[in-house]
Formats: sequence, structure tokens, C-alpha cells
Amino acid sequence: MATANAPASVRRVRALAPGAATAGSTPVLTRELLLLIAGGVVAVALWVVGVLDYTGTLKFVFRPGESPGLNPLIDFFVLGTLCLIAPYGFAETARQRRIAKIEDRLPDFLRDVAEAGRFGMTLSDAIVVASTGRYGLLTDEIKRMASQLEWGVPVATALRLFEERVPTPLVQRVVSIVTRANEAGGSVADVLSMVAHDTREAQLSDQSRKISMMTYVTVIYIAFFVFIVTIYIMAAVFLPQMITAGQGVASSSLGSAGGVTLQFALVPVLFLAFLVAVIVHAIGDGIMAGVLFNGRIAEGLQHATIMLGVGWAIMRFMVPILHT
Repeated sequence: MATANAPASVRRVRALAPGAATAGSTPVLTRELLLLIAGGVVAVALWVVGVLDYTGTLKFVFRPGESPGLNPLIDFFVLGTLCLIAPYGFAETARQRRIAKIEDRLPDFLRDVAEAGRFGMTLSDAIVVASTGRYGLLTDEIKRMASQLEWGVPVATALRLFEERVPTPLVQRVVSIVTRANEAGGSVADVLSMVAHDTREAQLSDQSRKISMMTYVTVIYIAFFVFIVTIYIMAAVFLPQMITAGQGVASSSLGSAGGVTLQFALVPVLFLAFLVAVIVHAIGDGIMAGVLFNGRIAEGLQHATIMLGVGWAIMRFMVPILHT
């Protein structure tokens, strides 16, 4: 009942916890895991359709003018892979960014509590005074904690309940430090100031690392699309000339005499190898870009989705079809 009557922003904060559930209830699957499961089911269905199309049970091609074979099989594999990684990658990345927004305002709250504590207030009174500020997604939960303190709830209990409602790693660490400092006595304001400073320094360090890694992510994207442009130029200019030259040699006296031959019939196989290379590079480079940027595979799945979708669309619908 408490969860259902909570403000919308409070419910959004609670939804950030993996397997979030109310006290005493059974843990439930998160939205991200449900998207992963649903995407996996759709992916398996598309892969099965691709196999059936390859064996001749189905007759479906994505591009007019080509016959069933490996290309449609690869198409269904790519679409299934996109269904598998795209929903989970984007949803999990969005969740991590919301967590970052919550944790980004935590040092401001700690600093305000510390400043109030320097005027001789107890920790509970300092939290009540600081709760009048605005802290983004944390605001409603901080006000709720202040209300509990005003009703006589012990500060340790209020902090523990706050940690349960906002179960992010940084919040859990800060609450643990503040609780122990309050139990040990002494100047809690100094502890809060140090925690706020260390937290802000860690966040600034992480932001600096991301800015540095953005250069490498940009290089990965540029290298990937340069690879696709190179393939497009080869398919549009170089490989057709090889096919024309091979057909000319085969029909000439040199070819009929058995002196000179060009294996131009293998050119479409070479193009198929290029298509597979684009798919492998898209998935691998995308995951590497995400891991370099923030150390999470979910971010990499988001980049892999973009690269795989764009690369597959260019290779299958913009690059000329090569016929021998």
C-alpha cells in the first residue's frame, strides 16, 4: 500500500534497484531483465525463421533481385541479434544514467547537512533543515526521511530506511559511513564534509575519465564507418571491374586456350565475407566502445546496436549486388 501511494518520483527511484521489491515481498524481475527475456524469445524465433528460409522451407528475401541463400539467413541473424541486445542495452543504459543523476546530487545534500551541523544541530535536526533544498530525484526521499525524524524515528533507523528506498551503491556506502560516525560520537559534520568531498572528487574523476575515453570511442566509430565506405567503393567500382575483366578473359582466345583465367565467380563470396566482417566488427567494436567509456557491457550493447543496424542496412540496401 505504501508503495502504491508513494509519489511518482519515489517510485522511479525505487525502480532503479535490481530486483526491487518491497519489504517482505518476493523479488521480481526488473524491466531490463524482462526486456532481455522478451528480446531473446523474439531473437530465437527470427533465427529459426532464418534457418527455415535457408533450407528452402520458406521463400523470403529482404532485397529484390537476389535468390534465397546465405544472405537472407544472415539478415534474420542480424535482426534477431538486434532484438536481443537493443532493448536491454538501451534500457539498462538509461537506468545507469538515472542512477548517476541520483548520485550526482548526493554530495550537495551531505554538504548541506554538514553546514547545518556546524551550527550545533544534531544529525537528525541537520537533516530536517537540509531537506528544504532541491536535490532532483532524491528530493522526495530526503523529505520523507526528514518527516520520519520529525515523528521521532531514530536517525539510524531513518538512514537505514532511506538506504532501502534508494539502493544505489554510493548511497549505501555513504549511509554506512554516516551511521557509524554518528554511533561513534564526535563531530559528524566533519565526517559528512569529508564524505561529500571524496564523493565529489570520485565523480569528477569519473567524468574526466569519460571525457578522455570519448576520444577512443570516436576513433572506433570513425574506423568502423571508414571500413564500410571502403567496402562500398570496392563493391561499386573495383569488384565489378574484376567481374567484367574475368568474363572478358573467359570469352577470349586466352581463356579458351586455357592459358589465362580469372576466378571472378568467387567475387560474390568475397562480398559475403565482407558482410560477415561488418557484423563481427559492429558487435565487437560496439561492446569495446561501451567498456572503454564507462566500463559497462550494457553501454557497449547500445553502441553495438547502432553500429550493427547502420552497417547491416548499408551493406544490404546501399551496396550494389554483385552478379557473376
